[in-house]
Amino acid sequence: MNSSPISPENLAAAELASLLHFYADSGVEWLLEDAPVDRIAVFAEQKASHAAAARQQPHAATATAARQAPAADPSATPLLRSSAPAAAVAVPDADAVAAARFAADGARSLDELKTALEAFNGCNLKHGARSTVFASGDPTTGIMVIGPMPSADDDRDGLPFSGRQGQLLDRMLAAIGLSRQGVLLTNVVPWRPPGNRIPSPAEIEICRPFIERQVTLVEPRLLLLLGNFTARFFLESETSIFGLRGQWRDLSIGGRSIPALASLHPQDLLTAPANKALVWQDLLLFRQALLN
Repeated sequence: MNSSPISPENLAAAELASLLHFYADSGVEWLLEDAPVDRIAVFAEQKASHAAAARQQPHAATATAARQAPAADPSATPLLRSSAPAAAVAVPDADAVAAARFAADGARSLDELKTALEAFNGCNLKHGARSTVFASGDPTTGIMVIGPMPSADDDRDGLPFSGRQGQLLDRMLAAIGLSRQGVLLTNVVPWRPPGNRIPSPAEIEICRPFIERQVTLVEPRLLLLLGNFTARFFLESETSIFGLRGQWRDLSIGGRSIPALASLHPQDLLTAPANKALVWQDLLLFRQALLN
């Protein structure tokens, strides 16, 4: 059996791309070193050195530690220093929210809003995401379908509702005579959180001006809210999606009242196919509103 370690030089281009995608999906966000460093061995060596120094007389401790310290390796020293990236300057949450509101309110079209969102650096989620996932589809149809946040597929493709979730959404829309080209697809949060975690309250408030401005600019006549996070965000409720779905509610956004219907996210159906019956009921309600 070949036990030689895997290195980029031994991989074909397709294999290397697959490995990088695996790292990204696993939450790896920084590749800092050209060669591997055995951190366990380094820690053990440092621990033994400190223990030996502590056994010496206090007045000799510093000298002993200096004698036992290994000679500096010019090629290794930068690697140890670069084990953590330089921290970005932190922006207070209130300032970041105000900056987001200013950037969003200044946009007079979806194209301007996309440009403002791509230039905005006040949310930590952006620094760990591969893509800024903006809306896609037709904003003139008056129908918006809003999900929670980008998945790994969305982040990789730069489009909302990609991958298996997107394929299932396509079938859901087709069942009521719609398509992704005939609606506007978007997410509450435009950047994928590391490890698909739920965004923090501060991160949510920083993203709020951008999604609210999207809705204001599009002026939809109907909103379809998919998933627990999305429904709670817009309906301002702690009730689960199973208590919020299947009921029309009027949302006040941008000075307009917009009918909104909450339902389960396609991922909920992939996880528990039995939920399809509930979603079908919601889609029938949505289709009825489309025909009115």
